[in-house]
Amino acid sequence: MGVTVERKAAEADVNNMINEFDSSEDEQGEEVDLSPLKVDWLDLSSVGFSTSLGISGLPGCRFNETWRSLMTDIEYLREEGITDIFVLCTRGELRKYRVPRLLQELTTAEFSVHHYPFPDGLTPSFANCAKLLEDMRVNIASDRKCLVHCYGGLGRSCLIAACFLLMMSEDMESETAIDKVRALRGHSAIQTIKQFNYVNDFRKMYKEYEESQPCNELRSISR
Repeated sequence: MGVTVERKAAEADVNNMINEFDSSEDEQGEEVDLSPLKVDWLDLSSVGFSTSLGISGLPGCRFNETWRSLMTDIEYLREEGITDIFVLCTRGELRKYRVPRLLQELTTAEFSVHHYPFPDGLTPSFANCAKLLEDMRVNIASDRKCLVHCYGGLGRSCLIAACFLLMMSEDMESETAIDKVRALRGHSAIQTIKQFNYVNDFRKMYKEYEESQPCNELRSISR
């Protein structure tokens, strides 16, 4: 009996926490931004695809001066014809930025959600990165419209976009891949030295990762 009461109390605390994160703009004294979510489209024709890869910040984010409507952003993404969303934010970040149910809401809206979290300002393990990129490749090759986002759409998202270009083109230089995402998202794209070095070391890390895998488990980077 005592355990049941404690469990119910814990569940109530969780629900209260979610309600706090989902509190209305009136309670927070903020005006909701209903403008279209900024999505920039990275042209993939140079690496053999007719479609583009979308890059954005966090849908529905409510933090500091950013105060967006998650439902409005989701509707906009649907109108854009996006089918697959690659989410790089950790669950802790989703709570911090007041979208704790983002993954569930995207799934309910019938997006295919691919959650590959790693911390802001940092880089993913290479195994996780390779799986993400292959997942992205398969979907883009199937003419599905993909979006990748982190918190601001500058560091992690642009790192992944640059690595995708390098994976798909053995001739592209890392500097070219970085320049392409910076031309799209601004000079702040690829935010930290660690992220910059990760992109520059991508080919070496990818080759080492390929060689460590059982035969035919990971496709060759060669075309």
